[in-house]
Amino acid sequence: MSLQIHTWEQSLLSLAHEARHSIPSHSPTKRNETVLRQAYAHCEAITAQHSRSFHLASSLLPADKRRAARALYAFCRTSDDLVDQPQGDVGARLNQWRQRMALAEPPAEDWLALAWADTRARYHIPHRYAEQLIDGVARDLYQTRYDTFDELAGYAYGVASTVGLMSMHIIGFAGPAAIPYAIKLGVALQTTNILRDVGQDWQMGRVYLPQQELAAFELTEADIAVGHVDARWRAFMQFQIERNRRLYAEAWPGISLLNRDGRFAIAAAAGLYQALLDDIERHDYDVFHRRAHVSGWEKLSRLPGIWWASKKGRPSVG
Repeated sequence: MSLQIHTWEQSLLSLAHEARHSIPSHSPTKRNETVLRQAYAHCEAITAQHSRSFHLASSLLPADKRRAARALYAFCRTSDDLVDQPQGDVGARLNQWRQRMALAEPPAEDWLALAWADTRARYHIPHRYAEQLIDGVARDLYQTRYDTFDELAGYAYGVASTVGLMSMHIIGFAGPAAIPYAIKLGVALQTTNILRDVGQDWQMGRVYLPQQELAAFELTEADIAVGHVDARWRAFMQFQIERNRRLYAEAWPGISLLNRDGRFAIAAAAGLYQALLDDIERHDYDVFHRRAHVSGWEKLSRLPGIWWASKKGRPSVG
């Protein structure tokens, strides 16, 4: 499949390349190995607690890359929680967090910061990607509606594509040609999140679904508030899911640009997340009264097919 760049991707590519050429993270320094093991174990526990899918996918990486990926997850998860579970002056706490996560030599007792600093240094992750992620999650503090998909894609870049771009440095990648694919996959994953969490986001006062697209299907926020699944909602969700699946398919060729020992893990993350779309369809697009999920058994049963697809370079379709 030839690389297709949509209009909305142009500005995101500029952000990614700007970050890639920013000042790199510090060089690795000698650290107390006992404390470092505790720091990484702390990040592993956060990952296991909050994301079974990511925990499973990252378990497919070699040990050193696995612990780095889980340090990345812990950094991203905690950044997001600062906004989603606000207490006190969230802006001030985010600034303090930003400073902590930029430290080259965090205190030994700050396990998350220590593991993240070590990961950034070992894998030469440009710090600007981490800053873009924090900027992305902070956007939830002042923006709760998105007019168009293009605008929503900018949000998805900040909170999800940046994660993929940082993950590439941990896994290893062929060069800048991999960047557009990481951006696409991040937008695909975040769009899946949005479709899964419509009801939950509404309870928090947020509607990530593009307003113009809701209107095109004659839907309003009053329909979301009621949570009624009718012909309009089904047609709207079918449109959203079809576009989401196209994004996964367009992102898939980028997996071949990653180091071999990390391809299966990324393919698994993409394939298992995409399976949420199947669950939404099976339950008649009701994302108001239940949260789509994939059982542990279904995840395991999908892995052989995902592995084979990653070897063949063809998208996994479940």
